[in-house]
Amino acid sequence: MASRHLDWLRQAEADLRHARNALASGDYEWSCFAAHQAGEKALEAVFRWLGMDAWDHTLTALIDNLPLSAQPDGDLIRCAKVLDKHYIPTRYPNGFDSGAPTDFYTLQEAEQAIGCAQTLVDFYRDQIGESERDHPGS
Repeated sequence: MASRHLDWLRQAEADLRHARNALASGDYEWSCFAAHQAGEKALEAVFRWLGMDAWDHTLTALIDNLPLSAQPDGDLIRCAKVLDKHYIPTRYPNGFDSGAPTDFYTLQEAEQAIGCAQTLVDFYRDQIGESERDHPGS
């Protein structure tokens, strides 16, 4: 079966566009969630490119399961931790004592999440792109 890593990477980029669109609309919680999804799908692309399966939504756990050669540096791990905080509370009111997620997320958080997602997408796009011609599954 052919690897679909480039499809996952394209979807990561589409999710990042969605995060920016949500930011522009003032939907900061959705911007943060879409940024998380972009990071997760960029990681999924790498797992697929390596011929591996990914079974988690926690970016830091996914990174820990990558071979050392595919793991990012400390700055990207920090970004993964930022994004991990946006997976559940961005979508569910029971993540807070009262109120809805839309009441709690800010422009600054959405901008930070988008920046972190862009960093992860760029890192893995570069990693796949640099080795694509040498990868046996291409």
